[in-house]
Amino acid sequence: MTTTALDDVSTEDDRDGDRATIGAGRGFSWLLVITGALGILASWVITIDKIELLKDPNFKPACSFNPIISCGSVMQSGQAEVFGFPNPMAGMIAFPVVVAIGVGLLAGARYRRFYWIGLNIGTLLGTVFCMWLMTQSLYEINALCLWCTLTWCATLLMFWYTTVHNIKHRIIPAPAGLRDAVLEFHWVVPVLWYGSIALLILTRWWSYWSSLL
Repeated sequence: MTTTALDDVSTEDDRDGDRATIGAGRGFSWLLVITGALGILASWVITIDKIELLKDPNFKPACSFNPIISCGSVMQSGQAEVFGFPNPMAGMIAFPVVVAIGVGLLAGARYRRFYWIGLNIGTLLGTVFCMWLMTQSLYEINALCLWCTLTWCATLLMFWYTTVHNIKHRIIPAPAGLRDAVLEFHWVVPVLWYGSIALLILTRWWSYWSSLL
């Protein structure tokens, strides 16, 4: 399986160097729109619940089901306000940008190399932050927020396929063998990544999950 169906746009960057503009296929464009929209949804819900918690400390978010899946515990932790304000407020700014980029690509927009590199760096930083929050949630807060988990999954998917796009169009230099492997087996990384997250969640609270059987 190749990325042809995902990112089937032609590029004119071979002759024009840094002045080239590069578009994207409809599949990748829709991926940015959908993952960005999911990020907005999760950020919006968490923000609303956070406001309710500030008004009423006894408020129980709808996604708090048990001692493990407890959005309220996560929202009331120090890690939920790393920058001095609720983390989802940053998502309310960043995810609409991703949606706008995806919509622009669907409309035929083409961006220069620095723009694609900027998107790659931005999604990388978002992914690193999400993975840090995941470790904090699992091993420090000892609770899981489903909306946060949705944000992790959406962010890592947009990061990986932005990277695949940039490798495909040689925005990120890569040896021919590596480039061919990434394009041919692009689905392997997200599958393994999601599988690893699921395994960490399963093993972290295995005694609790097994008690439900």
